Amino acid sequence: MSHILILGGTTFDHIVYLDQFPQPLPQTIHQARFQEATGSTGSGKTLCLTKLGVPNTLYSVLGDDFYGKHIKRHLQDSGVDFIYDIDPGGTERHINLMNADGNRISIFIKTASEHPPFNIPQIESQLAKSDLLVLNIIAYCKDLVPLLADYKKPVWTDLHDYTDGNPYHEPFIAAADTVFLSSDNLPDYKSTMQRLAKAGKKRVVCTHGKQGSTALTAESEWLYEPALTGFPLVDSNGAGDNYFAGFLYASLKGKSTRECMQYGTLCGALCIGSSQLVAENLSVTGLEELYSSRYR
Repeated sequence: MSHILILGGTTFDHIVYLDQFPQPLPQTIHQARFQEATGSTGSGKTLCLTKLGVPNTLYSVLGDDFYGKHIKRHLQDSGVDFIYDIDPGGTERHINLMNADGNRISIFIKTASEHPPFNIPQIESQLAKSDLLVLNIIAYCKDLVPLLADYKKPVWTDLHDYTDGNPYHEPFIAAADTVFLSSDNLPDYKSTMQRLAKAGKKRVVCTHGKQGSTALTAESEWLYEPALTGFPLVDSNGAGDNYFAGFLYASLKGKSTRECMQYGTLCGALCIGSSQLVAENLSVTGLEELYSSRYR
């Protein structure tokens, strides 16, 4: 199977669970369930792909601190092929406030350095051996974009809650062949998808949370896939990254875009039933059995 290189995205997350977000303010909350865990988009994608047996390497930067050591230990204990550079500014950290509906407020209390020192030979050796590149929208990944053009590999990017016209995302869009995004900030998401397709993107996939997902293919075909019901909601962190990884897993197996959306939907649905970034019991066998029971 193809080898995937995932560029960027590891954090240490402090996650607080509330029945509802505080309203009205000010307010004192005397007790709340919480956990601390590895987070961010690169971690979510690599953990899911690793459980699905897809050869992949995650590259990121993190601090030489308690938080960075936690991330390294967790990823390596999970079987992830993880390479990294040290960020002299320390490990990126987030506080995620979660409500009972799975909605999230993310607070970036410590961000990664925008221009950390890179071990370029290490990164280039991974670029050379990889068949597909996943470019995450982390600030320091912008400095890696010029390297990608030299290797002529397919590039997938995930714009998350993209807003039309945001210049921050343009380098990632320009580098990518396949684009994922969320409709959270897009009242007219189909127009955005069409604009990206006209700019030469081979496939554009837009997720809508509980409302499913939409894809626009290279043949200008619109596809819609509803979300699945009947899955328990424990924690929605990582659901979008699991959708991406499930879609990619199916694509590597030569599945149609519709089937890729279904595999992505299943991985996202399984993820929300776990307090971690990926369902603990996720496996190829289990996923294929579940696919057969749900879609055949």
